[in-house]
Amino acid sequence: MKKAVFHTLGCKLNFAETSSFMRQFSERGFSVSDSIDEQADVCVINTCTVTEKADRECRQIVRRARRHSPHAYIIIVGCYAQLTPEEIASIEGVDLVLGNSEKFSIFEYANPGYIKETTPRIHTSPIDEATGFGPAYSFDIAGRTRAFLKIQDGCDYTCSFCTIPLARGESRSQSVTESVRHAEKLIEEGFKEIVLTGVNVGDFGRKNDTSLLELVKKLTGLDGLKRLRISSIEPNLLTDTLLDFWASSDILAPHFHIPLQSGSDEVLRLMRRRYTSDHYRTLISKIRDRLPYAGIGVDVIVGFPGETEELFDETYLMLVDLTVSYLHVFTYSERENTPAAESAQRINPAERSRRTKMLRILSEKKKRAFMEKFIGNEVLVLFEESVKNGYIRGLTPEYIRVAVPYREGLENSEERVRIVSLNGEVAYGELLTGNYKTRHTQEKRSSFSLPVVKA
Repeated sequence: MKKAVFHTLGCKLNFAETSSFMRQFSERGFSVSDSIDEQADVCVINTCTVTEKADRECRQIVRRARRHSPHAYIIIVGCYAQLTPEEIASIEGVDLVLGNSEKFSIFEYANPGYIKETTPRIHTSPIDEATGFGPAYSFDIAGRTRAFLKIQDGCDYTCSFCTIPLARGESRSQSVTESVRHAEKLIEEGFKEIVLTGVNVGDFGRKNDTSLLELVKKLTGLDGLKRLRISSIEPNLLTDTLLDFWASSDILAPHFHIPLQSGSDEVLRLMRRRYTSDHYRTLISKIRDRLPYAGIGVDVIVGFPGETEELFDETYLMLVDLTVSYLHVFTYSERENTPAAESAQRINPAERSRRTKMLRILSEKKKRAFMEKFIGNEVLVLFEESVKNGYIRGLTPEYIRVAVPYREGLENSEERVRIVSLNGEVAYGELLTGNYKTRHTQEKRSSFSLPVVKA
């Protein structure tokens, strides 16, 4: 039996797509693994190109794969492959480079015997010709309880720092019918939680005369699904109607990931974002009014061209005041063929690093403050199948990682837990029995409030 190993760089969407590749290889008789450090006959690397670091990491992964499998047939797919195929083909050991339109047809392009090529082969088509969707959903290769379901691809936005539209093309969505069908299959395979993924998930259905709200209403009504989670949504696309449904559902997880990128209206203008800082503040306030205990994650970019010290302070102070749960902080990285990369107002790399560190420290404080509010409270935990040091871990709907002493039968089950202590980014709890009050009771709403985390 031949063996294929896979490595994924980037977002949850990429992970969902990699799972589809793994399923294709498994159906053709391959043994598959998501560890690049295992010896294999074929190695598939699904790439990202959001930052220069992602590009550099791809090159490192190729070298790592060659150390463990010097004779493996190496295939590079995804966004980096779409944007700079010749550059990737120049990496020693690479055999096949496939763009985003070709990556779902690996077996049409790969050498049938997976014998290393004398010259790397490249198959990429112009991304503006991309019309297909490329369905993708997770393949339970490691016994995980969460599945990632791709419902949308591409983006029609023109943010000045982003290469994703260049790599993935225009926004397009899977149909509601197909999305529901794939979700039903995942539930049949035993998954209890589904995460909806895409480049711009909130744009789902806009061109098909439907909407994300219509889809989540259908998905939350499926038998056997314990949780539905939305990976990320743009602040201008989280409507009051969608938020109202979110707050009323016991299936749709009270967890939001909402990109901010900057708290300065001037920087938002330079970034070509589609909202203001006031709009974002109001949105967070609306979420807290309806779901005071919700987990809220925020993407932020620091060191953007033109972000003076004063403008960075606007972002920092805004984030200090916002009652959010954690930050994903990205240091700005110049990307070719983007307007921002041509700016003469570049920020010194050392200063970018300093600002990044400041926000990451703030994120740690906010995450700790959020988790502390749950000490002594009951939560629902969906346990994973891995056990470490006698503990089994899982996630709450609010996206808090919880560990309890292992007990047989907890794997892939949702159980009541009382949080008793914290250790770093993990909450430790004790299993409970009996009925669980739904998180939407008035008693629960009125007893939960988050403090403002000071700098």
